[in-house]
Amino acid sequence: MDNPITVSPTALTNLLTVSALLFLMPLLFVLLWKKRCGKAASLLPLFLGAAGFIVSARILELGVHMVCIVLDNPVSRFINGNTLVYVLYGASMAGIFEECGRYVVLAFLMKKKLSRENIVMYGIGHGGIEVWSVTLMSMISLLAIVLALQAGGPDALQMLGISMSDGASLAVVQAAAGFSAANGALAVIERFFCMFLHIGLTVVVGYGVMTGQKRYLPFAILAHMAIDILPALSQRVVVGVWLVEGWLFVCAVLTTLWAVLLYRKMPGSKTPKPAEANCGV
Repeated sequence: MDNPITVSPTALTNLLTVSALLFLMPLLFVLLWKKRCGKAASLLPLFLGAAGFIVSARILELGVHMVCIVLDNPVSRFINGNTLVYVLYGASMAGIFEECGRYVVLAFLMKKKLSRENIVMYGIGHGGIEVWSVTLMSMISLLAIVLALQAGGPDALQMLGISMSDGASLAVVQAAAGFSAANGALAVIERFFCMFLHIGLTVVVGYGVMTGQKRYLPFAILAHMAIDILPALSQRVVVGVWLVEGWLFVCAVLTTLWAVLLYRKMPGSKTPKPAEANCGV
């Protein structure tokens, strides 16, 4: 074989550990918030948040990406051929689809459960399903590659539909085979930051819904776009991964502080019930 692949002795352990941590992360957020708020925080917004992300980001947004990025047409060639346009497109699509998705669910589907506690729970669901459906699934894919390599070598990868003659596939296989503890820590830390970003942006949108101040939706869209600028630049190999992680950390801190200020100004619910509206931050 032209491209022999050697699996790192720790790759399997690292992938299993990271997968377990990513699986547990959203559950930990749910348990801690329920413990803090009790009955004031319903589980229904958790599932609505998950559904909101799937519909807005994984169906609608990806549908637009398929036309504007993946398929070969004049629009995709223009976007992919210009780094600035690519970055602005990616950041704006993420901001518009996800924040508008939050707004629609909070404003129309959560009318009867629109409390500050439930708004946070929605954010946990939105961010948590992203952890599971994007990052965790990526780890499971890498884990399958490592197991295949250990079981039957490169030839076993054909069972997974992976062709070693394809450059992109080869890069993924090499990433799986050499998956390090540092790679795993980076993935977990990034998703941890993003959980706070999703919760914080949900609070921003939710505050606008509860108070009738429509300007908070465009505020959230612009904030989301700003957050995604460096990750989009990283996809074009313009900036390094550590700069992106530092940026996400700063954004997570600032967004969380903004959200805490707004959360404290919210009533416990749109029609507050004293026994349920007692979950402060």
